Amino acid sequence: MSDMFMTPPGDSFNWPMLKMSYLTDAENIRKLLPPCFDAGDEPRVELTAYNFPINNWPEHGLVTKVSCKYKGQEGWFCLGYAIDKEAEIFQSQERFGQPKYPAEVQYHRMGTEVAARAIHQKYTFLEFTGEVKEDMDGGEEFDDFEYWLKYSRRVNIFEPGFDFGPNVVVVKARFGTMKKQRVEGTLKLIESPWDPIAQNLPVRSEVESWLWYPMFIDRTVEMDPEGIDAAAFEPFADTIGNSRWPGVCGGPVKPFGK
Repeated sequence: MSDMFMTPPGDSFNWPMLKMSYLTDAENIRKLLPPCFDAGDEPRVELTAYNFPINNWPEHGLVTKVSCKYKGQEGWFCLGYAIDKEAEIFQSQERFGQPKYPAEVQYHRMGTEVAARAIHQKYTFLEFTGEVKEDMDGGEEFDDFEYWLKYSRRVNIFEPGFDFGPNVVVVKARFGTMKKQRVEGTLKLIESPWDPIAQNLPVRSEVESWLWYPMFIDRTVEMDPEGIDAAAFEPFADTIGNSRWPGVCGGPVKPFGK
């Protein structure tokens, strides 16, 4: 497999993505999904740590997604991209509705050791340590559906509603796999008022983790012109920063049931 990369060793394009996946409580995922989304076939959470060049500069990030269905299509509702590049946050949100927000993400592989950590508002909310064990079958090419939201709240703060949207942005990508390696490790989710994965998406199964070297085949980012019912969506518009975690203006989210 040494000749599978088109770029030199050490190039940012050669970094694998660290995937961490587990089942959680179905009801908690339903509470996070805005109107027009249904729960997926299984209540799965997928966390992805990455280092990938965006606009010709490396970006360290952590993606948090939950399984969902949109118009019958199984996919992922994205709660946030915690990233270390300020410039990307605002243009990604404004142009695409992509929920990027500022954080410190550490991620490395050294030999067989793999480690990741995510910090936001001085809270460390995720830690992972593991060891690469073996190569895995990469499987066939597959389609991946991810959903973002694009909207602008009404300028008049005394009136509810939106000056634009709300709309669903459908990100359809087709991937292959250049290499996939099983990682045996420990995922530690730590309570945080700003990134409440531990409180609101607790682990209810064995955590599966692997390194994935993706093959990017095709990708489209399109806004569904149908839109979302504005009145039904209104409670979902208050969020923490540019993430999709529900919150209030100027403050973090409260855990479910508290």
